[in-house]
Amino acid sequence: MILNILLIEDETLFAKSVMKRLQREGHTPTIAETISDAYMVLEKTLPDIILLDVRLPDASGLDFLQVLREHQTWHVIPVVMMTAYGELEDAVRAMKLGATDYLKKPVDLDELVLTVNKVMQTQKLSQQLDYSHVRETHGSEPVVMVGQSNAMQAIKQQMERVIQLVDRAQTEYPVILINGETGTGKDVLARYYHQSGKWRDKPFVHVDCAALPKDLIEAELFGYERGAFTNAHQAKAGLIEVAEDGTLFLDEVGELPLELQSKLLNVLERRQIRRIGATQERAVNAHFIAATNRDLPQMVADGEFRSDLYFRLNVIQLQMPPLRERKIDIAPLAAHFVEMVARRYGLKPPVFTETAVSALQDYDWPGNIRELQHVVERAVMMSADGLIDVSQLIMQTTITTSQQLDPVEVLGHMTLEQVEKYLLEKALERTAGNVSRAARELGLTRMAMRYRMEKYQL
Repeated sequence: MILNILLIEDETLFAKSVMKRLQREGHTPTIAETISDAYMVLEKTLPDIILLDVRLPDASGLDFLQVLREHQTWHVIPVVMMTAYGELEDAVRAMKLGATDYLKKPVDLDELVLTVNKVMQTQKLSQQLDYSHVRETHGSEPVVMVGQSNAMQAIKQQMERVIQLVDRAQTEYPVILINGETGTGKDVLARYYHQSGKWRDKPFVHVDCAALPKDLIEAELFGYERGAFTNAHQAKAGLIEVAEDGTLFLDEVGELPLELQSKLLNVLERRQIRRIGATQERAVNAHFIAATNRDLPQMVADGEFRSDLYFRLNVIQLQMPPLRERKIDIAPLAAHFVEMVARRYGLKPPVFTETAVSALQDYDWPGNIRELQHVVERAVMMSADGLIDVSQLIMQTTITTSQQLDPVEVLGHMTLEQVEKYLLEKALERTAGNVSRAARELGLTRMAMRYRMEKYQL
């Protein structure tokens, strides 16, 4: 990530050293030797981060920090203060005024780079979570449960029964577990529950337990108090608290670290949460929905998932069927996705030919509904005559080992992206959706695997 960095520093040699180092890291630094110069820079551009010295020729850096924090626009810029060794009171005052972090002079340039990266990583994650919360609370499109199959009708009826009971009781909210392969629509079912109840105007917080970094997931879920750990300069509510009176959707709950499962169980059992570093608990009342593509009973047997947490989650269990087992739903789902994509791009919805519909129904859909949506979106974008024919449906042919085809024959007609997607699908099939194991087979980290799964909507 290339950053625009404003360095406010009057020591010329030190400022030039910092500028050269930041440039080597790929960033774009700007130097201001005085507060007056800094004002002129801020009037023209908004930097990503400010490195601010306390002692400056025309004013105090601490006074300038207070101006920044009270400004309508500048208050969002993270500020790292630089204080002389032994001036602890300046560092303390800086943190009280809202500095993001501080460095002691003489500043080690390696430490400076690490601090900048750490601050921006935290800032980015915070912005993503805040945006996600606002979007889920105010901007979600109405969820439509498309499905004529007996399996989908049964699931819809079961969920509606739960919603009616909760609406009527209005006391403790339930815990629901949704099982199913990747891409079967577990998140859609969770949103359907949220949007169909009286709590629809409350937050819907989607937490991907596999995507959050392991060293951050506890802080993000449970929150923390000021001073609980390094850089915990302000108290922050966790996502469980944010979901108060609404719905917390724990996606891929099977990926939750074992050491945090007991804390989650305590929340589910007692409806109390304790932030990191806190001495008192807080009451929390939310609708909890967990989803997984993992075999939780097998994980319990293998010691990878707590049995008591599994039994607590398993009170109300719903099983999302794979698309290959509900062929009758393929055509209505495809038509729904056509309407959705056409509306998004302001297009007239194209129509499937009979051969195209037959091709969709004959395919096994290893990526389930998510893969179908991706295929349909691409077909709508490529349709120029109001029709979608087989030629516009780019699907991966399922190859079995019994066919014993030459890899060149199987993969030779594919693009590089299609080959990569095919290999990901096969690895997930072999590991029954176990993301961590599939990543190891492919020689990827779990985060790299997750990135590619999102890229190809697997």
